[in-house]
Amino acid sequence: MTRAPSEILDERRRVWTSKPIIRKLYKKWYGSIQETLRPGRTLELGGGSGNLSDFLPEAITSDIVYEPWLDAVMDAHAIPFKEESLDNIVLFDVLHHLAAPAVFFQEVERVLRAKGRAVLMEPYVSWLSFPVYRFLHAEGMVWDTDPFLVQSSERKEPFEGNQAVPTLIFQKQKEKFLEAFPRLRIVRQETMDIFLYPLSGGFHNPSLCPFFLWRPLEILERVLRPFNRFLAFRLLVVLEKD
Repeated sequence: MTRAPSEILDERRRVWTSKPIIRKLYKKWYGSIQETLRPGRTLELGGGSGNLSDFLPEAITSDIVYEPWLDAVMDAHAIPFKEESLDNIVLFDVLHHLAAPAVFFQEVERVLRAKGRAVLMEPYVSWLSFPVYRFLHAEGMVWDTDPFLVQSSERKEPFEGNQAVPTLIFQKQKEKFLEAFPRLRIVRQETMDIFLYPLSGGFHNPSLCPFFLWRPLEILERVLRPFNRFLAFRLLVVLEKD
C-alpha cells in the first residue's frame, strides 16, 4: 500500500526529533552545504522534515506537500520564481526522486542568477554502497534508466526513488550533463561517508552506531578518504551558473 507523502514527512520529522545521531550527521552535511553557498536568496526544494531551518533559518524551505514547518509548496520541475531571482538552490536527497531530472536542471539554469549555485547532497553508488542501495534500501536502485529525458513515460510516485541517478548523472554520464547544460559548471564534486551514515540507520532503520564510536569512525573515514570513490555512500555536488 502506497503511503501518502504527508505521512512520510511526518514520520521523518518524528525520527529527526528522536534520533540524535541523525541530527549530528545532518549538522555535518549542512555544514558542508553552507560553506558552498553564495550570499543572497536561498531556496530549498524537497525540504522534507524541515532540517535545513535548524542551520539556515533565512532559507525558503519547500516540498511537494504542505507541512507546518515549511514555507511553501512547490515542484522542482516547475519552480515558481522569476528568471535569475535566486542565488542558491539546495536539494538534500531530492534529485534521485525526480521523475525528470533534466527538467529540474533546465529550471536551475532559468531561476539562478549569474554565479548562483545549486548544491545537491545525494546517494553515491560505490563498490561498498552498491549492495546496500541495490538490495537493502527501501528505495532501491536501477542502472538501466535515462536521467536526461525531459519527459518520462513512466508513472512515478513523488517519494519513489532511484539511488543510481546521481551517480549516473555526475560520474558515468558526466560529459553528457555538461553538454546538455552548458551554463552549469561543476565547481565541487565530493564523495563522502563510509561508516557513520550506513551505521546510523538513516530515517528507516535503528542506529547501529553508539555515540562512543562516532569519533573513532570519523577518524577512520578521514584516513580512508583517498578511497572514497570505492567506499563512499554520499555525493556532494555544487553547480555554478555562468
